[in-house]
Amino acid sequence: QVQLVESGGGSAQAGDSLRLSCAASGRAFSTYGVAWFRRAPGREREFVARISWNGENTYYGNSVKGRFTISRDNAKNTVYLQMTSLEPEDTAVYSCAASDHGFTLPSGYLYWGQGTQVTVSS
Repeated sequence: QVQLVESGGGSAQAGDSLRLSCAASGRAFSTYGVAWFRRAPGREREFVARISWNGENTYYGNSVKGRFTISRDNAKNTVYLQMTSLEPEDTAVYSCAASDHGFTLPSGYLYWGQGTQVTVSS
């Protein structure tokens, strides 16, 4: 069993940076791939980024590629999402998810956090 808790969300201006954290409990966390998804009001959940269990492989959604960076520290059971050059379109609830087989689809993830709100104003 893995429990995930996101933090680091808040309000920002366009062009600012924020770093989200996804802290996990559970010994198996270091064996799971972890992804960030986001959901804006009135829109479907969108894949943001994914990192493999050992941090060697990362993958990004097209809308954040080059601006966001996903990383992890398995010693701290934490995955990070560094967000730079924020845009108003990045406004959403950001959630992390863990799985041993998921990739870009939400259905592939077994464990989810409750989400953290990011609001970017112009």
